[in-house]
Amino acid sequence: MDEKDKAILREVQSRLPIAERPFLELGRAVGLGEGEVIERLAAMKRSGVIRRIGGNFNSASLGFAATLCGAKVAPEKLDAFVAAVNAHHGVTHNYLRSHEFNVWFTFIAEDMAQIDEHLARLAEQTGVDDICSMPALEMFKIKVDFPI
Repeated sequence: MDEKDKAILREVQSRLPIAERPFLELGRAVGLGEGEVIERLAAMKRSGVIRRIGGNFNSASLGFAATLCGAKVAPEKLDAFVAAVNAHHGVTHNYLRSHEFNVWFTFIAEDMAQIDEHLARLAEQTGVDDICSMPALEMFKIKVDFPI
């Protein structure tokens, strides 16, 4: 990564312009052309420096329910369980932890009843019965921009 890549990353963390041609606007902010910005972002995505570019939405403000889930998954069931979790469109994060509850994921749906239905189906499909749902009672959101 050179200084131009770093400048692009500083901008896209929280300030991708909402415009008809956002990469043209981004290029103007960092002194590059639209095509070069797109090429550099594509290269950074291919190399794994960035995973995605997209919006973050407040699901509760949009009328959705969300919960953090933890599951106790035996090592021999881990791959199948993770694949089943990741197949759900409402899963936004999924990660392993060194803990009795070793798989954690967030789940968003239209309401808690729908989340409960999906979790029950997930348990039935994978044979993992120990899945807990922990809906947030209060939201604490920390915005982080990395100094690149």
